[in-house]
Amino acid sequence: MSEFPPDDPDRDPLDALDQFDEIVEAETGRDPDLAVIEAGSRTLRTQGGDPAADLPRRPEDPEVDRALREVETELSSRWGETKLEPSVTRIAALMDVLGEPQRSYPSIHITGTNGKTSTARMIEALLGAFELRTGRYSSPHVQSITERISLDGAPIPAERFVETYRDVQPYVEMVDAQQDFRLSFFEVLTGMAYAAFADAPVDVAVVEVGMGGTWDATNVIDAAVAVVTPIDLDHTDRLGGTPGAIAAEKSGVIKQDATVILAQQPVDAAQVLLKKAVEVNATVAREGLEFGVLARQVAVGGQLLTLRGLGGEYEEVFLPLHGVYQAHNAAVALAAVEAFFGVGSQHANRLDVDTVRKAFAAVTSPGRLEVVRRSPTVVLDAAHNPAGARAVAESLGEAFGFSRLVGVVGTSADKDVRGLLEAFEPVFTEIVVTQHSTHRAMDADELAAIAVEVFGDDRVQVEPRIDDAIEAAITLAEEDGEFSGGGVLITGSVFTVGDARLLLGRG
Repeated sequence: MSEFPPDDPDRDPLDALDQFDEIVEAETGRDPDLAVIEAGSRTLRTQGGDPAADLPRRPEDPEVDRALREVETELSSRWGETKLEPSVTRIAALMDVLGEPQRSYPSIHITGTNGKTSTARMIEALLGAFELRTGRYSSPHVQSITERISLDGAPIPAERFVETYRDVQPYVEMVDAQQDFRLSFFEVLTGMAYAAFADAPVDVAVVEVGMGGTWDATNVIDAAVAVVTPIDLDHTDRLGGTPGAIAAEKSGVIKQDATVILAQQPVDAAQVLLKKAVEVNATVAREGLEFGVLARQVAVGGQLLTLRGLGGEYEEVFLPLHGVYQAHNAAVALAAVEAFFGVGSQHANRLDVDTVRKAFAAVTSPGRLEVVRRSPTVVLDAAHNPAGARAVAESLGEAFGFSRLVGVVGTSADKDVRGLLEAFEPVFTEIVVTQHSTHRAMDADELAAIAVEVFGDDRVQVEPRIDDAIEAAITLAEEDGEFSGGGVLITGSVFTVGDARLLLGRG
């Protein structure tokens, strides 16, 4: 493991405190919807570039592909991720018969509304850079179900995914026979992940909740570090109609004597989370107070950051992701890893800065402001709720500077579609509405009816097939010439992004 050297003794601590006072003032005044902080001057970095595609393709071996499809079919016969019975009884029973695999390694547990997957990927990269073997569990997947379970920063191979399922299948069936309801799709995958991590074995698991916190299937771990990314309105029919109500459910990941890393939150959500921390004697670190983004400069292929961590400053950190919200995700991820290593509790030394820089420079987050084509530029983002859409809309001008932006939008029927469209309306010149390939998709004509109310009839085009929608959007973006600065953003759902990635040759 890399060493954690002390901060530079020659650095004047008063300079750092003065600088951090400025960020505290800026951060505590920042709107909960991730309004843009001061970006500073633009910087060019020749090593910048588009994130590499790192999502798995279908297996090339026909037998492996057949076996994986069989497993996918069996899993799909169970309750889907949108049908829930709020309880951890079944997953706890599965863990019991499996021998409590989730107890065999420490964990970092991540909840929140937006930014969970990107933050999890950053935490995973940092831990890996410090020579720890990692397991990451995240959802939903963009292209392949195997993405959900990663070891050492890479999705497990299809063969191993199938083997893991077959290994736990007898125990799943045993629990099914004992319960009123069979284990759900998500519960089985969670059990598979925890078993795969124990089998590896991993040094630490980075676990992203599926929905909520208290009764989420992942919440059979006792994570020493709990992370709460920004909370906003989503899944309101299940979690509550206010940020405070949603925070009450998500606070269930905060365990006795844990350390809690809090991103900027709406006031009512912050109050709920802090109250829970007091109840379980947890230690809290808050973005904008104990840690934060000190400086941020737009760079080619991403951004250059100065982060304030729990142990000191980390300067010249290049993050190859676009958007101010990714800078805040980076600050949260850094604080979480510092807390895991005991910075701020067991010792005051910051992490090795060069190792931190190396880790962040290698971070990818497919489907998050991801460029998949040039001339015209085509960008993918999995924003699926108003808060996520606002964050993306605010970042587009800074990262790309399009003269004309055409949106391709396909949403799921259970989302706040009007709120999402209203967030994108100021930045889309035109919108092409479509539908993704899953059963959760909103019908294109229904989506178009809402889009016309938001954008006006003359700015809306309907193309039910996503390939036709992409082609139509590219044609619109090129109307003023191929090099006129037009672009396309494909968004609205992680499923829409997954379909587009496949069509555009990234999967």
